[in-house]
Amino acid sequence: MSELEVEIVCALPDDQFLCTVVVSSGATVAEIIAASELPARFPQLDLSDLAVGIWGRVVSPDQVVKQGDRIEIYRPLAMDPKEARRRLALLGRTMGSSNH
Repeated sequence: MSELEVEIVCALPDDQFLCTVVVSSGATVAEIIAASELPARFPQLDLSDLAVGIWGRVVSPDQVVKQGDRIEIYRPLAMDPKEARRRLALLGRTMGSSNH
């Protein structure tokens, strides 16, 4: 089997994680996440409960990766976007406004 390089990324409000992992061809998203430093770096995350994707497209953990794939860990939103816009509108602001 040949080896592949893939990236794993995860962003939290106060921290972010990015690493390149070398794996054997045929490796799945779940196997790569488990073999990476991610579980040790963020033990508070229940990785089995979070959505994952490759290049912005949600995939299942058993998805086989290809050379150059970027595995993304998606955390739950802190607030529903509609609720966030409603709250900003009450303050006379919009999502794109820079006046805080």
